[in-house]
Amino acid sequence: MGALVRYTLFFTLVCQSHSLGVRNPLSRIKRYQENAWSLPNECPRTTQPVLLPNSNNFSMDIRMPGVIPTASESYLCVAIKVPTERASYIVDFMPHASMDTAHHMLLYGCNSPASTDSYWECGIERGPCRYDPKIIYAWARNAPPTKLPKDVGFKVGGDTTITHFVLQIHYGDVNAFRDGHRDCSGVTLRMTSKPQPYIAGIYLMMSKNTRILPGKRVTNADIECTYRFFPMYPFAFRTHTHQLGKVVSGYRVRDGQWTLIGRQSPQLPQAFYPAQNPVKVAYGDKLAARCVFTGEGKTSVTTIGGTSEDEMCNFYIMYYMDSKHAIPYMNCVEDGKSDLFKYIPNEANVPIPVSPDMMMTMQGHGHHTDVQDSSALPQPKREEEDVLDQVSHLEEMTDWPEVQLQLGQVSGLALDSNDNLVIFHRGDHRWEVSSFDNQRVYQQRSLGPIQQSTILVVDPVKGNVLRATGRNMFYLPHGISTDKNNDYWVTDVALHQVFKLGTNGGNQPLVVLGQAFEPGSDRKHFCQPTDVAEDPLTGNIYVSDGYCNSRILKFSPEGNYLMHWGAGSSDRRKRLPFKIPHSLTFLPDKRELCVADRENGRIQCFLAESGEFVKEIKKDEFGGEVFAVSYAPVHGGLIYAVNGESGYGQSVPLKGFVIDYSTKQILDSFSPDSQEFKMPHDIVVSNDGSVFVGDVATDSVIKFVSSEKAEHRSVKKGGIEVQEIEESETFVQTHLKPLHKLPVQTPDSGQLKVPEPPRKPEENHKVESVSKQSVQGTSAAIITTLLLIPLVVVIALGVFIRWRKTRMYRDGSEVKLEPSSSGGLLEKIRGKAGGGLNLGNFFATHKGYSRKGFDRLSTEGSDQEKDDEDATDSENEEYIAPPPPSTSS
Repeated sequence: MGALVRYTLFFTLVCQSHSLGVRNPLSRIKRYQENAWSLPNECPRTTQPVLLPNSNNFSMDIRMPGVIPTASESYLCVAIKVPTERASYIVDFMPHASMDTAHHMLLYGCNSPASTDSYWECGIERGPCRYDPKIIYAWARNAPPTKLPKDVGFKVGGDTTITHFVLQIHYGDVNAFRDGHRDCSGVTLRMTSKPQPYIAGIYLMMSKNTRILPGKRVTNADIECTYRFFPMYPFAFRTHTHQLGKVVSGYRVRDGQWTLIGRQSPQLPQAFYPAQNPVKVAYGDKLAARCVFTGEGKTSVTTIGGTSEDEMCNFYIMYYMDSKHAIPYMNCVEDGKSDLFKYIPNEANVPIPVSPDMMMTMQGHGHHTDVQDSSALPQPKREEEDVLDQVSHLEEMTDWPEVQLQLGQVSGLALDSNDNLVIFHRGDHRWEVSSFDNQRVYQQRSLGPIQQSTILVVDPVKGNVLRATGRNMFYLPHGISTDKNNDYWVTDVALHQVFKLGTNGGNQPLVVLGQAFEPGSDRKHFCQPTDVAEDPLTGNIYVSDGYCNSRILKFSPEGNYLMHWGAGSSDRRKRLPFKIPHSLTFLPDKRELCVADRENGRIQCFLAESGEFVKEIKKDEFGGEVFAVSYAPVHGGLIYAVNGESGYGQSVPLKGFVIDYSTKQILDSFSPDSQEFKMPHDIVVSNDGSVFVGDVATDSVIKFVSSEKAEHRSVKKGGIEVQEIEESETFVQTHLKPLHKLPVQTPDSGQLKVPEPPRKPEENHKVESVSKQSVQGTSAAIITTLLLIPLVVVIALGVFIRWRKTRMYRDGSEVKLEPSSSGGLLEKIRGKAGGGLNLGNFFATHKGYSRKGFDRLSTEGSDQEKDDEDATDSENEEYIAPPPPSTSS
């Protein structure tokens, strides 16, 4: 059984892709030429390595010795011994071939070649190696050179089993050799004897049982294996099918999450392309691949095999492993299971279009003319194009908030479970150059904590304050988030602490992490922590720490330390540390945590459970700084971010960005119309797609909505204004219209009164005129009276309350005014505290009123409090705005 499996594996390896259609007429004059071929019948020698100036480095050519294939679909092999007995490492591959001559070529590593001849036929009966062939390199369709990452190499010689290289070339159509030229195709290996810390290898996934039915538009070939080895790190991929293949995709699957390794059309140059997502494949992960074929234009069943009538489904992964545990070659030939592949991302099912011009320039040798070009198929949109169609441009809602918010530096934003906006601001405190010393110790403790309410819950539609809390607690607020219970998690960079606060408004934190005013870098200290994010499933919290520590810390819901990690990288040998991890967002559908690495101008995402690096998003449009990041689990995942001015990178406009999580493509960028971003500091996105940006330099929050909503709101608002004008005109006309005279019946008689004789026309006109004047005068008087009554009542009420309050204070008592259950102006008298009717608040919402300075702003449903220093937070604090700063930084 084992021999049968090995033979099947060997068979599928050597039967690489074959002819792809009628040979392009131009191909006869497009034969690949290179400087090394001075004459068509002369080939460079392949026996002696060429030493480079560095004695550790050398290169060697492996070429066909001027062969002329005698039959189409030929497989020819040539072997050469590894040039050194000690271990050496291949770091680059330079192909010398043209698809007009060679359909594809493979480089194997062998312990013993299948023949000692100068070259031999190495098809089905005699392969490249006697046993255990290991693919090192593959080329097809004019693929460019392959350069390995630094410190990574394919290990050969020494204690490995690879003592020989065997080059195998598949010649599809011998008509290419009618002119009598000899083929010298091959590859140059750049090598070094210097040990490499990471060893490269090839993981081959291939299907062996696929049947493509004639005329069937879509046939999927699925491959699936569970990985059972030490961790490997894919850095490149290659796809391979024959002519019927439309797209090949490979993934790592972990905990139900599919992470793309690579996706490409096999009709494009079959090179090793950089992996599309840096991933780590660990023990227990699944590797899955899908090839999509079409049987349209075929008249018979197509199966996997080694002729032009057959197909192939191969997905190559080029990876590296730690040299201590390296495995140079692995494979997977198991068919995929439907219960797994029903969750494969839709992108794997979408063909990648190849233009007819591209097909003409890459057309290989063969005999088939019956398969239509892929561009003739009705192609569905790519997933990223669907997302582009569904994501609308964001525009500022210039009339939000409807009530002016008096804020200090806006440092953090969050949303509660009702999508209410939560604002964290600094009141009358400012972060200035003198706020900290060189050891990051806060220098302005003498100012005391911020006396204003630092946490405001705001109606996202109108902008009025619903609740307020956080007085006399914080010195320099920074980040805020809400958990699944609507409790607040906040950071204070002056205190170097993280707090959990209940929504009841009490000033006693539920959890406190860190030591007050003590910066540090151990598990019990922070140094200017910036933000907090919660995992709604486990309740674990994550802290970005921060301005002077470059790490992310993970805690249990109770605040117990669990772990921490630093920045990630697709190339862990070039890991760039965090430079102010400034903002966090949790991706609940992906179980990931994304970090805005501010001064590095990038977004990095990690697995929340382990802290393993997943991906990095870094764009030129960011300009070197990313201040904040947020996430919406729609359209496959959208990341929202804002950039900032960089002191190191290029100067770019300050904007907000909408980014496709999967493709990393910027789908939209936005900025306000009524003002400019000065220092956008935080961003959140609500369930309805509204986006809020807090600007720390302008002490403001700006709301953005989709262009469709903005247009609809504008039209609707205009309609309301017109309707109000029309209703107002109707009201005036109705009250000024003369009343109709009716017959009068006496109270003591049932008989009608005898009508008076008709008057003369002049008399009628006179009476009607007098009646109109009388009615108009009466209506005007009524309207004037109705308008004066409320004013008189308000004045009287104010005098009465003033009199009552004066009398109470005279008696040594204190009063507190609360909203009545009906929400009217009259308040109940109870308890301890001072307060009164604030007419400034009553008129503040009217057009034309402009509040100067920072006056008291009434809060819906909140208690009025005295501004005593010993006042404590009630369940809903009064919102007191900070005084205007004299200077700001």
